[in-house]
Amino acid sequence: MTIMRSLSGRLLVLTVIFVMLAEVLIFLPSLARYRVDYLRERLSAANIAAIALRGKDVNPADRAFEAELLGSAEVLSIALSIGGARYPVLNGDTTGTVARSFDLDADTWYGSIFKAVVCLVSNKPDDLIRVMGAPDLARNPMGDVVEVTLRQGQLKSAMLDFAWRILILSLIISLLTATLVYLSLNRWLVRPIRRLINTMTDFRQAPERALIAVPGTGRTEIDEAQRELSMMQTEVRSALQQKTRLASLGEAVAKINHDLRNMLTSAQLLADRLERSDDPLVTRVAPKLLRSLDRATALCTQTLTFGSAEEPPPVRRRIMLQHLVEEVREAVFLDDTGAITARIDVGPDVYAEADPDHLFRLLQNLMRNAEQAMTASGKGTVIEITARRTDTGVEIDLSDDGPGMPVVAKENLFKAFKGSVRKGGTGLGLHISRELARGHGGDLDLVESTMAGTTFRVILPDVATK
Repeated sequence: MTIMRSLSGRLLVLTVIFVMLAEVLIFLPSLARYRVDYLRERLSAANIAAIALRGKDVNPADRAFEAELLGSAEVLSIALSIGGARYPVLNGDTTGTVARSFDLDADTWYGSIFKAVVCLVSNKPDDLIRVMGAPDLARNPMGDVVEVTLRQGQLKSAMLDFAWRILILSLIISLLTATLVYLSLNRWLVRPIRRLINTMTDFRQAPERALIAVPGTGRTEIDEAQRELSMMQTEVRSALQQKTRLASLGEAVAKINHDLRNMLTSAQLLADRLERSDDPLVTRVAPKLLRSLDRATALCTQTLTFGSAEEPPPVRRRIMLQHLVEEVREAVFLDDTGAITARIDVGPDVYAEADPDHLFRLLQNLMRNAEQAMTASGKGTVIEITARRTDTGVEIDLSDDGPGMPVVAKENLFKAFKGSVRKGGTGLGLHISRELARGHGGDLDLVESTMAGTTFRVILPDVATK
């Protein structure tokens, strides 16, 4: 059915069903109550007939009067119990024996429900039933107990008539309630949800051009969903715009890397010739220049190979940190004449199980960032690198006595293109460094950054504990 395909249609049908179920729960006690009231009315009418006959003898010639009284009471016979003795009042024209007797004063609520259901499903309308009960004291009763007989079909007919009235009334109430629920939910729930669905569909089809959902100002769940959808759309659109810019940047970088690799190859050839020079200074510097060119060439090749989207997996081996850190210092500080010095506190037996090129780049980024921040601010003179072995690997701390990091830099510390506050900076250094550390199964974290300086910590687990 088409109506069951929509939320509002399902709510309409379910509301009708639930209201009808509630009416069924009310129906059985109501039917039992109606049965008792109907029989009580027969007893009251019989009591009135007995009062009318007080002191009168009804002879066979008065059968018409007797039938009139019994007809007005809607019973077949009337009797009274006075002081434990039974006195017939009107016998009527009854044939057959009594099939069941009911004492209304002895009925329980669950007994009444059971007897009402039995009567309703009975298929013996001609059976005689006897009903007994105390008369209404406010009506000047004739005896202690009034007793009447009637056909079971008469009681069943009255109960069926009542049941049909209740059913029709229940249907009217159910449809009216369901209609009100349908209209209310359609206005306050289905329409807002439909608007949300349309907004999400439009955004899925064209996220760059679709309208952003207008956030609701209320406190309902729909308003909250609108606010969350609006924020999500804004973030997704921003991410898509950034990815588009990064894709363009990646294409440009790939082109630059291709040409830069050719240039570095030429520079390597020139450096090879310089290495054969007899000049002592050139002899000392040339190997470092060659190693730097080798790393640059390898990095360009990796960038072209992996599309610059991910760092290649590290090729791990055991390296002595003291020698590697010395190379990093020499790469950042080409001479020792500057105002900033780098101190190394790494024992000769401290090692790391890492990719030497990755770890070199990581430490070089950290040291160069510290040197540039200290140079730009004019504060600080010492950069210190310490390393120590732990039970699971190695920890390397790089500290400086520079100006510390501003709040905006701390908030976006490891985010690409957002972490830099230096003019001309890209914000990629710390982002790349953390990726390199995490590629080894470790991490890079900011330990502290105050006016007295900044400390970063690199954690590299051993291969066996990764």
